[in-house]
Amino acid sequence: MLQSNPHTTSTPDSGTASGSTRIDRSDIEPINFVDLKAQQALIRDDVERRIKDVLDHGAYINGPEIGKLEKALSQWTGAEDVVLCGNGTEALEIAMMGASVGQGDAVFIPAFTYNATASAVLMVGATPVFVDVYEDTFNMDAADLEIKVEAVALKGELTPKMVVPVDLFGLPADYAAIRKVADAHDLRILADGAQAFGGRQDGRFVGNIADMTATSFFPAKSLGCYGDGGAIFTRSKEEGDVWRSIRWHGTDEARRESVRIGTNGRLDTIQAAVLLSKLSIFDQELKRRAEIAAVYDEILGEVMALPARPENCDHGWGYYSITLDDRDGVRAALQDKSVPTAIYYQQALHTMEAFKAFAPSNGLPVAEKLSERIISLPIHPYMSDDQVLYVAQSVRELVG
Repeated sequence: MLQSNPHTTSTPDSGTASGSTRIDRSDIEPINFVDLKAQQALIRDDVERRIKDVLDHGAYINGPEIGKLEKALSQWTGAEDVVLCGNGTEALEIAMMGASVGQGDAVFIPAFTYNATASAVLMVGATPVFVDVYEDTFNMDAADLEIKVEAVALKGELTPKMVVPVDLFGLPADYAAIRKVADAHDLRILADGAQAFGGRQDGRFVGNIADMTATSFFPAKSLGCYGDGGAIFTRSKEEGDVWRSIRWHGTDEARRESVRIGTNGRLDTIQAAVLLSKLSIFDQELKRRAEIAAVYDEILGEVMALPARPENCDHGWGYYSITLDDRDGVRAALQDKSVPTAIYYQQALHTMEAFKAFAPSNGLPVAEKLSERIISLPIHPYMSDDQVLYVAQSVRELVG
């Protein structure tokens, strides 16, 4: 619990959480969907001290904070190695480049996610193959993955090379089922954990579930910096060394000769300093997110389907997302009640102009349905108890 934050208190008891205490909008401060200012107020002195250290030593690229953060993230997740990079899209691209994914290769990705996953595949020259998702977890459907891989192999125009499950909204994908398909068809698995840092499956944190994991430190993420940033996690130190070369123009350890094709994918030292500060309170923030999700579950559970919580997973709660028949009407009514919401995502990837050429002829019905019904509620760790109750009660009144 973030006791030093005046707007964060203990989780409401069961009587309050059930909605017996009515919260009026006039009794609470305005609700933000994400509140970086409240977080900054808690850590600002530490952030400024760390940034001053960077200004003093002057190593703005590849300064000591880079190695320190890579080590800290490795220890936190249990991954063998972590390589920082400029953003989450670069993390995907560098990992694919290191696995020699390119022209003529098929990379299987979910159709219900952010467009960066598809863009990264195309940027390395490979072909995205869209896979449908489960309606309850919103994550890649392993059965449909099997169908799509077999269809590509049968057609013979592309080589099935990699599958990129996305841990959407904070919940790890079904890696046991996906791994069976991947092993049967000799596919590498690269997890896109951009929304799920802090989530766990079978006791392993995101970053140490799949052999490779890419994540983003975009400011609005559960763990975000004050600009763009990303990282790649691996169980192979050798693979990590290849990624370090790729992120620095493919150069050797002396940074002189290009020994492979690379890119400029480095993370600025100042962003690493910010992330080191934020990582120091991340466990507390994760706990608060889980507390808020539990209150939402209790109040909303009787009137709607809740976000899935597989028994072997701890949700990272990057977003608390639900599906509604009258999504747009409810969202407008919530706006009138000063409850902020967001929609991730209004359009399935295979229906977007940039990716239509890769759309399956019979569509992807679950992804298309979700894009019309999905909505996310605020769940940042600096919400007060009364704000949490107000959001949950407002939604319940509109859909109950």
